[in-house]
Amino acid sequence: MNSEKIIQINIKPDTPGEHGLPKMSVSSAEIHYGGVDGDYNTYRQEKKKGEPDMAVMLITQGILDDLNTEGWPVNNGDLGENLTIQGLDYDCIEPEQTYRAGTALIQISFKCEPCTYLYSLPYIGDEKGPEFIKTVKDRRGWYARVLEEGVVKEGDCFQLENSL
Repeated sequence: MNSEKIIQINIKPDTPGEHGLPKMSVSSAEIHYGGVDGDYNTYRQEKKKGEPDMAVMLITQGILDDLNTEGWPVNNGDLGENLTIQGLDYDCIEPEQTYRAGTALIQISFKCEPCTYLYSLPYIGDEKGPEFIKTVKDRRGWYARVLEEGVVKEGDCFQLENSL
């Protein structure tokens, strides 16, 4: 039985004067080829021209737990992830893997790199920013493209469909 599941869905609408972090929790969302409904990623839209390989960002609860253990009070949604997954080993995620997320089908694209937007988190700021950026390198999450649009709800299974 699959134990990987979506434990939180996060979005942040385009709000003038506000950074895109942290994202807020919603109980369900539609996932479209262009991203999660209600979520706006300034970097993806403005710098990457809506790059479809960056439509959805996910992270594992294990990474967030590790960061908390290391002294960083990171909450779900703080790193910009749309989906927080429980029960999935972060180190097992690889590019081109395909996952069923609710009724959507997504394919892992590449790791999300840390950026200075993380400085906007209240417990980071300019002073701790460089240290935090180093801490989350290779642990900020993964981007995915959408192969089939669908709906995700908290508690939905997150199931590996295909690993290339």
